[in-house]
Amino acid sequence: MSARELITEHLDLWTGAVTKKSSSGRGSNGKVELTGVKKLRELILELAVRGNLIEQDASDEPAHVLLARLRGERLELEKNKKIKKRRKTNESISVDELTNLPSNWCWSQLGEVAFKLTDGSHNPPKDAGRGLPMLSSQNVNFGKIDFDSPSRYLTVEDFVKEDARTETRPGDILLTIVASLGRAAVVPPEAPQFALQRSVAVISTPINSEFLAYQLIAPQCLDYYDTHGKGTAQKGIYLGKLAVMPIAVPPLEEQNRIVQKVDELMALCDRLEQQTSDQLEAHETLVDTLLGTLTQSENATELADNWARLAAHFDTLFATEQSIDKLKQTILQLAVMGRLVEQHITDTTPSALIDNIAHEREELVGSGKIRKPKIPASMDLQTSPPFHVPRNWNWARLGELFAVVTDGDHQAPPKSEEGVPFLVIGNLNAGHIDFVGCKHVEENYYLKLDWSRKPANGDLLYTVTGSYGIPIKVLTSKAFCVQRHVAILRATVSTPRDYAKLVLESEYGQSYADEIATGIAQKTVPLTGLRKMPVPLPPEEE
Repeated sequence: MSARELITEHLDLWTGAVTKKSSSGRGSNGKVELTGVKKLRELILELAVRGNLIEQDASDEPAHVLLARLRGERLELEKNKKIKKRRKTNESISVDELTNLPSNWCWSQLGEVAFKLTDGSHNPPKDAGRGLPMLSSQNVNFGKIDFDSPSRYLTVEDFVKEDARTETRPGDILLTIVASLGRAAVVPPEAPQFALQRSVAVISTPINSEFLAYQLIAPQCLDYYDTHGKGTAQKGIYLGKLAVMPIAVPPLEEQNRIVQKVDELMALCDRLEQQTSDQLEAHETLVDTLLGTLTQSENATELADNWARLAAHFDTLFATEQSIDKLKQTILQLAVMGRLVEQHITDTTPSALIDNIAHEREELVGSGKIRKPKIPASMDLQTSPPFHVPRNWNWARLGELFAVVTDGDHQAPPKSEEGVPFLVIGNLNAGHIDFVGCKHVEENYYLKLDWSRKPANGDLLYTVTGSYGIPIKVLTSKAFCVQRHVAILRATVSTPRDYAKLVLESEYGQSYADEIATGIAQKTVPLTGLRKMPVPLPPEEE
């Protein structure tokens, strides 16, 4: 099967592959990534720079002749001081480690095909507020350069100094070499004058710059950056390592044909992406509308009819991770609205459960474990509830269902290499407790904490800052404590912990958290609002 057939005859497979973009907590936007089209782009580039995308023409001038001519041109330019001399290196290409190329292609190095290979300013001037733009790696994307939102602006005087370093001109290639490695784009003819920071390399080449730019973002070069990049917090690759990076060089005429074909296929990918995105958006709207009919059903008969309508097209409607997540949310919402299971008139009333919790709370107050909490009244909820629930349900405040709702110690604890685990939001935002890599506090600090600030097996934790709105059930008897950005919902014997967790996870619970969250840069769910949260409470058996 030819490369063209591999791409064009299986478009349904390429466009059908989507994944949900990774995110956690309330920052999750539910968007999907068109994984198939992304992989298709990678395949196109891989085939292009390995000589498998188009056929070779025997009449083309072989690449070794092209490279020999370039070496002559380089020596002449270096002699006339038009370009800097290339640094000598002892590193050479091991042909055995590289994939086979067509007979009229050659392996070379980036430093051999680049007559200019430098980077931007290592000590950029202060932002002038206006003037000529200075770009960073954030302004360079795959095939595109953003000139409208530079990292800073330079005066004309500062620009002249910085431009003397890179002399960036239309046709040069920009390549990101710090943080997000391996995004490349060719400077277009209509580009304004601009300077660069050190996070971007500038490459000038006598071969087809579009072909080289495509190769720089192809999988083999991306692997090279990943292997040879240095650093942890911000990975970067040195120019010396870039200079010896293997580059596949086809005849110049074939380079031009490859660019034309890649442009054509990338345009096809753009259309597929838009088409798939439109289809996903339409599918999402349909799923939202039909699932909405379930939660809006007035009675059991209407709910059954609406569910039957969905069930008839189940495989079509719930074929993506996003649609399945929405189905799960709908199930939770139906559960807390009293629409998921039948009611039994023989069940005890919810008020009996609230009385039991109140009695157990009083015992904890009497024993000195907790102070008597201020429980917000719930009488108004019975007359003006957030939504209608079955007649044998009651409304309660979240604070009524727990011994106490508090948070971690507000004083910064003394650091310790060992001792009792001290959990922060990052240890919880996956929806469960993760002790891996957690901080620790001295045991004496933990022992002095109030009883209410020592989470126990069966309690609930709830993130209240940043990635807020995530309930976690404690499923360990291991001693630990938490930072102030985590709420502790200490349970009594009678507390319906699992049901309370479902309410907090439901669409209603998440919307309530959004409504009461305060702050701008980093939103926080206040404990007072959390304690007052109205909870639809069914009989204990239900």
